[in-house]
Amino acid sequence: MMRELTNKIVFVGGKGGVGKSTTSAAIAWEAALMGHNTLLVSTDPAHNLGDIFNQKIGGKITHLSRNLSALEIDPEIETANYIKGIKENIKGVVHSGMISEVHRQLDTAKMSPGADEAALFDKLISIILEELSNFDTIIFDTAPTGHTIRLLSLPELMGVWIEGLLEKRKKTNENYTQLLNDGEPIEDPIYDVLKERQERFAKAREILLDPSKTSFVFVLNPERLPISETNKAIQLLDKYHLHVKSLIVNKVLPDDAEGDFIIKRREHEKQYINLIEKTFTRQQLIYVPLFANDVTCKQELEEFSIYFQEG
Repeated sequence: MMRELTNKIVFVGGKGGVGKSTTSAAIAWEAALMGHNTLLVSTDPAHNLGDIFNQKIGGKITHLSRNLSALEIDPEIETANYIKGIKENIKGVVHSGMISEVHRQLDTAKMSPGADEAALFDKLISIILEELSNFDTIIFDTAPTGHTIRLLSLPELMGVWIEGLLEKRKKTNENYTQLLNDGEPIEDPIYDVLKERQERFAKAREILLDPSKTSFVFVLNPERLPISETNKAIQLLDKYHLHVKSLIVNKVLPDDAEGDFIIKRREHEKQYINLIEKTFTRQQLIYVPLFANDVTCKQELEEFSIYFQEG
C-alpha cells in the first residue's frame, strides 16, 4: 500500500501535464474509501478537479462524496485578499496623508513576481492550521514543480525575514519610547501582526517538517524531462529537510497494448523506466498505466486509485 495514505497532509507535485490533478484526486479518493475524512485542495491555477468529479467546486469547501470534500484556491482572489489584509493592518499606523500612496504601492505589489506565491502560502497555512482538526487527511494538488518548491521553502525564508523585522521594530520602539513617551511603553500594532505571523509560520513549519504528519509525492512520466525535473526537485526539497518518499510513475504503456508503433515505443520507454529505477533508489515507485481516455468520472478514478493499493 502507498505509505502516504496514513499521513495527515500529502502534497502532490510534479511537472505540468504529468497527471498531478488526477493523481491527487485518486489519492484523496482512496483515503476516503479507507474511512478517512479527506479534504482535497487544488492550488494549481489550471484547476482540473471540477472536471474530474464533474462538479463545480470553487473557493468554498464542497462535499463530493462520502468522506471526501474539495476546495479550489484561486491565486488572484487570494492575492487580492492578502493585499487587503495588509491594508487593514496599517490602518492607524501610517500617517493619513500617506495612506493613498501606500495603497498605490501595495496595489502595484499585487502584480509583482512572487505575490501569488506569498498569498497562496498564506492561504495554505490557514488551511493547515484551521482545517487539520476537522479532517483526518488533507491532500494538496499543488502547482507545477518550480512553484511548489518556492511555496514549501517559504517558511524557512520568511522565518528569518520576520525575525529581522521584529528585531528592528523592537529597537525602533525602544528609541521612540525614550524620546517621545517619557519612557512609557507604546503600543505597536505592526509588531503584533509580525509576531502573530511568525507564530503561525512556526506552527505550520513544525507540521510541514514532521514526517509522521506530512509527506510529499511527485508524479512523473517515463520521459527525459520529467525525470530530470523530479530529480532536481527532490534534491532541492532535501536541502529544506522535506523528503519525498513516493513517486507515481504515470502513463506507463500497458502490457496489453499492441501494434508495431507500440512495440517500438515500449522499447523506448523501457530505457526511461530503467533510468527511474536507477535514479530514485530511496523512493517507493508506484506505476500507473496510460489510460485510453482522460479520467472524468468517479468510476475511472476508482480504477486509477487501485494502483495505490498495490504499490
